Amino acid sequence: QVQLVESGGGLVQAGGSLRLSCVVSGRIQGGVETMNWYRQAPEKQRELVATIESGGRTNYADSVKGRFAISRDNTKNTVSLQMNNLRPEDAAVYFCNIRNSWREFWGQGTQVTVSS
Repeated sequence: QVQLVESGGGLVQAGGSLRLSCVVSGRIQGGVETMNWYRQAPEKQRELVATIESGGRTNYADSVKGRFAISRDNTKNTVSLQMNNLRPEDAAVYFCNIRNSWREFWGQGTQVTVSS
């Protein structure tokens, strides 16, 4: 059974930093192609924040470019999101997601709150 467990969320003042981590357990048939972080704020659609491909290439939403950094450690089956210079509009539940051509898996989410 594949499980994704996020951690690292919390309350931070605007301008502060948080580091989210996601530990993946279980065997994924076909391997993992991309590891992703999404977020969903109240009454808003879930949006893709950052992606890291198996080869290490990354991509970011325009709203977080230059402030967030995604990384992965294949030996530990983890994906992390370093979030710097946080803004009130970054507040949301952040979800870890992994996928390949056949399936995708989600974590339960971790709350990030940013006070102004």
